[in-house]
Amino acid sequence: MIKNYFKIAFRNLKKNKGFTAINIVGLAIGMAAAMLIMLWVSSQLNFDNTYPKSDLIYSVGSMEQSDKGPDVWFSTPKPLYEVVKNDISEVKQSSRFNNAGGFLFTYDDKKIIAKKGAFVDSAFLQIFELPLLKGNPKTALVEPTDIVLTKDYAMTIFGSTDVIGKSIKVDSTEVLKVSAILDEIPSNSRFAEMNFFVPWTWMEKINFSDKNWGNSSVNLFVEVYPDANLDAVQNKFKTITQKHSDLKTENFLKQIGDNYLYNDYKNGIAVGGRIDMVKIFMIIAGFILLIACINFMNLSTAQSERRAKEVGIRKVVGANKSSLISQFLSESILLSIISGLLALVIVFLLLSPYSDLVGRKLSLPISNFYFWLSFIGFILLTGLFAGSYPAFFLSSFQPIKVLKGKFVQFQQKISPRKILVVTQFAIAVIMIISTLVIRKQIDHAQNRDAGFNKENLIYISESGDIKKNIELIKNELLSRGIATSVSRTMSPMTERWSGWNGFSWEGKDPNNIINFNRQSADDKVVETLGLRLISGRDFDLKKYPTDSMSAIINESAAKIMNLENPLGTQFVDGDDKYTIIGVIKDFIQESPFRTVTPTVIEGANMWVNTLNIKFNPKLATQDALSKTEQVFKEYNPNYPFDYQFLDEAYAKKFEETQKTGKLATIFAGLTIFISCLGLFGLAAYMAESRTKEIGVRKVLGASIFSVTKMLSKEFIVLISISCLIGFPIAYWAMNKYISDFSYRSEINWEIFVITAVLALLITVLTVSYQSIKAAMANPVDSLREE
Repeated sequence: MIKNYFKIAFRNLKKNKGFTAINIVGLAIGMAAAMLIMLWVSSQLNFDNTYPKSDLIYSVGSMEQSDKGPDVWFSTPKPLYEVVKNDISEVKQSSRFNNAGGFLFTYDDKKIIAKKGAFVDSAFLQIFELPLLKGNPKTALVEPTDIVLTKDYAMTIFGSTDVIGKSIKVDSTEVLKVSAILDEIPSNSRFAEMNFFVPWTWMEKINFSDKNWGNSSVNLFVEVYPDANLDAVQNKFKTITQKHSDLKTENFLKQIGDNYLYNDYKNGIAVGGRIDMVKIFMIIAGFILLIACINFMNLSTAQSERRAKEVGIRKVVGANKSSLISQFLSESILLSIISGLLALVIVFLLLSPYSDLVGRKLSLPISNFYFWLSFIGFILLTGLFAGSYPAFFLSSFQPIKVLKGKFVQFQQKISPRKILVVTQFAIAVIMIISTLVIRKQIDHAQNRDAGFNKENLIYISESGDIKKNIELIKNELLSRGIATSVSRTMSPMTERWSGWNGFSWEGKDPNNIINFNRQSADDKVVETLGLRLISGRDFDLKKYPTDSMSAIINESAAKIMNLENPLGTQFVDGDDKYTIIGVIKDFIQESPFRTVTPTVIEGANMWVNTLNIKFNPKLATQDALSKTEQVFKEYNPNYPFDYQFLDEAYAKKFEETQKTGKLATIFAGLTIFISCLGLFGLAAYMAESRTKEIGVRKVLGASIFSVTKMLSKEFIVLISISCLIGFPIAYWAMNKYISDFSYRSEINWEIFVITAVLALLITVLTVSYQSIKAAMANPVDSLREE
């Protein structure tokens, strides 16, 4: 019986090639889009959740009251590690994690500036169980001279992975031995981009570590015992920093996977974050698949007259309703199988560029039995859903009426088919508006005044002999006309390396906790970076040697410090006292979608690590770079010339939102395309079913325009209704989306006008081809049988 169902189904699909092709293509694209989205969703949900013991691994968070309520961050002071080991018995093992980079790795005549590495404790590899190609995770990070490399980095340095025991010279003074080689780290791990790991004991040996409880700068991960009482552990962590320091910081544990997805906090409670975008794209996947299924429903029911007599004869010869339903469902399942296989091919072809787009290596787990089980279930469910309404609709025909030729489809004002079309295009309208709002929000932030001049500006990390020869390097760059100004800072101006809430000044309420960003600089920082002075002056150590203990603050800091005349005011930072000599306009150091944090730029007494060079605009950029490289080869000969353009670093702040915008645009486009595909099929069937009516109208003098208008009118009305339904839903959803941004654009009426015009234009273009084709047909051909 089932074999017979599929045989008849195949014949029916073959008989109506045009509609079958539209159904297969639409459903295949919808299924492929849904699969691609779900691959991305899966990678997000599994981020940091694929470690063998991920359910036992926690990141240690910190929370402290501020002027804006509880402030949450996931870094800790370095000495907390030892206290946790000694005081909390439920913790099996733990490890700190601190980024390491800027070292010069030398092997034979090969020199590489080491980037994307980390200092970790000896238990790190045992906690996370990263895939090892060679080496022992228990001993790989025990000795201070150990280094663990990824296989790709081992190939870069040595040209081989068979390098256990080989030595790497570091900064011409230290020697590290390769103790283990890591296999490829999964792309959904926070460590995916790491190239090497070195022991914390080596960090202490080279004096990069400290015991300062006030310096909250490293990540701390703990593995708890399986039988540990988590509530009891949380209570112990809550006061652990307060017991060992003068800080008021509370600590807590967050499961490592949840730490990635739930990264937005309000009043000290996780209220969302990346998980919100995951949910949105899951809804988008459902919408796209729903639209593809609606196409199938509409085209199947539109052909009801052709199938009416078939249903009547089957019922007369004894077929019951359930057998007819089975027949029609078998057709939809067969079509779903063909579409599913085509969708799988599409996914395979698009997987590589799609992975590049989302910035994560995605793959289909074709060797996994559960993947194929899920894929088969996905096809069957899609087929059953898409075919459910047509099956019940077609099987309900009364045989007496259809066999007497009295079966007529009345032009109902409200019909299931019209409701489906309206639903389909309401979703498309919502997608269009969402894409336009996201794009506008990104453009709004990109056009925001950064507060400094990013053009012709590079920065260099001070490694090797740069610090020793800094004055010589500065003089060479300026005297040779390569640069117009040079200044050193703690960090690149696009990165926040230090924050502090312990500043005090005259008139400050001691109970008022205010978080500041802390930067530092030497001479000419305002001039070099193009910062804008509101009052006061720039740092000038030659003219004012005391500027090493001076400070420049931004306008947000001046406002929150409640200083009417900030110039000359002193504030205390730990044991140091700084005098304010200048106030600058706010500049964006963190997210361009957030309000600017009060910022203090302290003088050269504070440590500096980044050299900023403002090129002479009279020189071509390539010429300036070439001459700058010559200077650094002379004064820092053992290190490659490694630099970064400030405007490129600033552009990276938009990468994640731009990826979201591109994804939304692509899937909105697919939604529109699938909707138009169904509309095209419906228009073709409507024109075909009204051939005789069109012939009569033309004989009576109707013009091509009037016939085209008649055939297009119904669709235009339906799309207009879709806009009226979609607009308020889209406004509510997008208003909620942009409310998460402190610096946001407005949703204005132009977006809705553009969407309405676009939707109607797409409808007219889609329908008009079939309408004009029908209107231009010779009426003699359509009326010949009469």
